[in-house]
Amino acid sequence: MVKLKKYNGFLKLFVIFLTLFFILSCSQKNYNLTKIEGKQLPITEKGTETPEIEKFIKPYRDHINKDLDSVLAYCPETLDKSTGKWQTSIGDLMSDVCIERGNIVFRAREKKDIDICFLNHGGIRAILPKGNVTTRTAYEIMPFENNLVVLVLKGEQIAEMVAYIIKDKKPHPLSGMTFTIAKDNTAKNVLIQGKPLDLNKTYYVATNDYLANGGDNMNFFLKTTQKFDLNYKLRNVLIDYFKEVDTIPVTKDVRITEE
Repeated sequence: MVKLKKYNGFLKLFVIFLTLFFILSCSQKNYNLTKIEGKQLPITEKGTETPEIEKFIKPYRDHINKDLDSVLAYCPETLDKSTGKWQTSIGDLMSDVCIERGNIVFRAREKKDIDICFLNHGGIRAILPKGNVTTRTAYEIMPFENNLVVLVLKGEQIAEMVAYIIKDKKPHPLSGMTFTIAKDNTAKNVLIQGKPLDLNKTYYVATNDYLANGGDNMNFFLKTTQKFDLNYKLRNVLIDYFKEVDTIPVTKDVRITEE
């Protein structure tokens, strides 16, 4: 009996010890950053790819390249965004095409016509070279995933848009509107679809979703009373247009003049 009591006492001490040990070991510990190490990892050079991986992806790559390099149309001269002070050959094409292709969707859905297209000069990322035009060309010009949207703007916001163009001094793509810059840097003879700007009228303006949200400080777009997302990527607008025409026309009309 004496030995049993001693054993029970020892067992209790052992249980208490284990309990304290687990409590302490499970308690929250604070760790501090003491050192950061880094090293350069070499990029695999061309020609040293794993043969098995290369063999696996080659059919997919070939199929994609075939689609991207298929000829859609012909361009008689190179169009780029540095051809003019207030407008460019590729910018004119982009804005014209957005109205033309955008109206197909907008008319079907809303039974209305787009009055103006206004895009940003920086959104065009490549030239449209002379020669065969492919799907790859469209991806190079418009690599972003921007959608074409139509905004309802009052005449007052159109006037703000014109003032923005004059102040920004960049050849932003513009279609459906013309005006003259007076010597005092104000706009005169503003025409929309050939008719004088009416400050009390509402207009349908096509642009991309980035600018529609105030991108590039185009805050006048934020004053829209209604927005229609056409779910039509600008890149696909170009591709569909290229498929439709044989030879791409080069516009020569003057949209912005100076006194």
